[in-house]
Amino acid sequence: MKFLMIASFAESLVGFRGPLIAALQAKGLQVHVAAPDLPASHPVRARLEAQGLIVHDVRMRRTGTDPLADLRTLLDLHRLMRRIRPDFVMGYTIKPVIYGTLAAWLARVPRRFALITGLGYAFQQESGRGRLQALVQRLYALALSRADKVFFQNPDDEAMFRQRAILPARVPSCVVNGSGVDVSGFQAMPLPEGTPRFLLIARLLGDKGVREYVEAARRIRAKGMKASFALVGWIDSNPDSIKQQELDAWVGEGVVDYLGKLSDVRPAIASSTVYVLPSYREGTPRTVLEAMAMQRAVITTDAPGCRETVVDGVNGLLVPVKSVEALERAMQRFIDDKALAKTMGLRAREIAVEKYDVHKVNAVMLGEMGIS
Repeated sequence: MKFLMIASFAESLVGFRGPLIAALQAKGLQVHVAAPDLPASHPVRARLEAQGLIVHDVRMRRTGTDPLADLRTLLDLHRLMRRIRPDFVMGYTIKPVIYGTLAAWLARVPRRFALITGLGYAFQQESGRGRLQALVQRLYALALSRADKVFFQNPDDEAMFRQRAILPARVPSCVVNGSGVDVSGFQAMPLPEGTPRFLLIARLLGDKGVREYVEAARRIRAKGMKASFALVGWIDSNPDSIKQQELDAWVGEGVVDYLGKLSDVRPAIASSTVYVLPSYREGTPRTVLEAMAMQRAVITTDAPGCRETVVDGVNGLLVPVKSVEALERAMQRFIDDKALAKTMGLRAREIAVEKYDVHKVNAVMLGEMGIS
């Protein structure tokens, strides 16, 4: 039996889908993966092949709406599926879901699955995105009507797709607890000594709440309060990306300690006191789960995907989306009450183990796909 997984970003096959792929292999499936920018010399390709995966490089632009480029993606995926004849196909993120599902239907792949890991730029409620959102919704509806089952990572996204008829009533869906986290790989770590240290890990996008984080840090620093603010991430090709000049200005001002893009975020989490993600919307934020597993309290937004991870006042604090004032107040609570981070961090680890253990999440997914 062959399983084809389609991604728009090759590294995510290692970082986000690695345990799911391993679970598929453990069931005896031959696993193929397809993603763009994976030439023979690429180090990620070497890592995937070392895991026993069959790797396919496909033409796909992660962002943009070039019809000809997207048609090439659809045709490439269709040709690939006609050649390898998979029994199962799953795509995640927008283009793999849309064009992967349509190609699988055209190629008559027996079992077709889609994983909605978040709604992204097109679904954020900002002026000027209406046409893009309408186009994405129509393409999603076209593709998902050909799926056998659709996985969501939070109930809000599932409800939106049902209410807007993006997902037909006849197509079953299932909400899973995000991508899960390896609770043995992300072990509980003691809190660092000294002044509170806040940390945000994200692609440097406006929709991740990066600007709100920086402004809240700036205000706390202006009050003369003792705390530090670390930022991990990178500038993306997304239209909502933070500009290099803006990042340089923050670093020059000294408002944040910019650590760049890290291949292993565990040392950064270990050196932090509280994890912060002021995102506008998520599927289920993986970095929050990693911080929780490492026994860190979390400040995040009362937004889809984020609110599922935090019980307000128990393992962290929830703040309104885009509210710098509320974010500043939440940070100040941890500065004023040093014991709060420890108490909430202990509970965060417990929730990560109980609810978000990657092996539990993957067992649910394989069961829903009929793979036993």
